[in-house]
Amino acid sequence: MSPVAGALLVVGDVVTDVVARHRTPLAPATDTAAQIRTLPGGAGANAACWAARSGCGEVRLLGRVGADAAGWHERALRRAGVRPLLVQDPEAATATVIALVDSSAERTFLTDSGAALRLSPGDWNAGFLDGVARLHLSGYLFFAAPSRETARRALRDARNAGVPVSVDPASAGFLAELGVDGFLAAADGAEVLLPNADEAASLTGVDRPEAAAAELSRRFPLVVVTLGAAGALVAEGGAVVARVAAPPVRPVDSTGAGDAFTGAFLAARLAGAAPAKAAAQGCRAGAEAVTVVGGRPPELPYPT
Repeated sequence: MSPVAGALLVVGDVVTDVVARHRTPLAPATDTAAQIRTLPGGAGANAACWAARSGCGEVRLLGRVGADAAGWHERALRRAGVRPLLVQDPEAATATVIALVDSSAERTFLTDSGAALRLSPGDWNAGFLDGVARLHLSGYLFFAAPSRETARRALRDARNAGVPVSVDPASAGFLAELGVDGFLAAADGAEVLLPNADEAASLTGVDRPEAAAAELSRRFPLVVVTLGAAGALVAEGGAVVARVAAPPVRPVDSTGAGDAFTGAFLAARLAGAAPAKAAAQGCRAGAEAVTVVGGRPPELPYPT
């Protein structure tokens, strides 16, 4: 594969992650021992970092943060090889997620969206697409009115410029709150949809991932459904066309595994890889991601 001329632009969330790994079940109304770290995160920001790490060329990230942590996040992104286009919110703090990670590496999130979903249409400029070969929209943007309108404008401008767009639905829980029809309408026109199995089921009402992937691919030209340790499904034109295995690993923390898949998948597509080969690269990145704490590539230095 040879790199395609043009950058990847990610529009999405930048989050401060507080990751608490507890080896015993949570004890109500008292203490539970845990290992706790504060790390840079966010689905959009994580995907951008994994794309840069995968040799994507230039990666840009547009997101909204609070003044409280703007410098910290900007330094973390630059160290990862991502060009930050961060808007500082004068009122809201940076989004914060508390990730409770149990002994099986499964995580449960407590989310304060803060400034992330306040990304407004005024923060967007079609000029951000100059030199861009692909646009990726983090699905979290679709779960609040201002950021949903921003995502829609970005998608529209990208289509007008002939730039393909991918969308990660991001959260089955938030999909249920927004409603399937609302999300599908907002994401209409995207070339690629990248749900996990739970999100695909939420969007279709179909539990079997193969059937859900096939159904979604009647609406979006390319659908890739991630299955965690079971790999990924690639669907086009109403049918599953490939199933890709994930490398076996011993998981530590599953936070950001889907973001790693997305970033590596998009980097591979920019380099000219066919969907199945790009999905295989995504699976390798996702498998690597679960072996470390947090959602960013493992060799990145801890930001100060």
